[in-house]
Amino acid sequence: MTKHYTLQEALRLAIKSEKDSMDFYRKAAELVTDARSKEVFTLLAKEEVDHLKSFYGLYQWEDLGPIDAFIATPPDKLSATHLALEKAIAADTTEKVALEIALKEEKAGIELYQVLVQDITDQQVKHVFEAVIKGTQGHYDLIEDEYMRVMAMVHSSDQNIYVRE
Repeated sequence: MTKHYTLQEALRLAIKSEKDSMDFYRKAAELVTDARSKEVFTLLAKEEVDHLKSFYGLYQWEDLGPIDAFIATPPDKLSATHLALEKAIAADTTEKVALEIALKEEKAGIELYQVLVQDITDQQVKHVFEAVIKGTQGHYDLIEDEYMRVMAMVHSSDQNIYVRE
C-alpha cells in the first residue's frame, strides 16, 4: 500500500534526502585519495545543494529555518547514508566502497522520488521532482562510470571494442 504524502511531507522528505546526500558527498570527497573520485564527489555535493535549493524554494513552511543555516547543520548521524559512511570509514574507506555506497543511495533516491511524484498534484512541484529524478539518474550514471574506472572495468559503451568473436 502506497503512503500518500502531503506536499509539506514530500518536500520535507526531499530536502532531508538531498541534505543527507550532500553531507555524504562532502565527507567522501575529504576521504578519498584518487583525484578524479574526489572531483566526482565534490561535483555531486554541489549538485545536491542545487536540488536542495530547488525543493527549499517551493517549501512554504518556516519550520526548517533559513536555507543557509539548514545547509550548515551537522549531518544527521542516524541517517542510513551517514551510518553506511561511518561503517566504511571504520573499515578503511576506499574509493570503491564510497562509490558503492553512493550507487545505493542514488538508486534509493530515484525510487523515493518516483513514489513521491505519484501523489503530487501541484504541477510546479511535480515538475521539480521529475527534474530531480532525471538529475539523480545522471548522478547514478556518473558514479557508475567512476566506479568502473576505479575498478578498471569495461563500460557498457566500450564493450563491443573488447568482445572477441
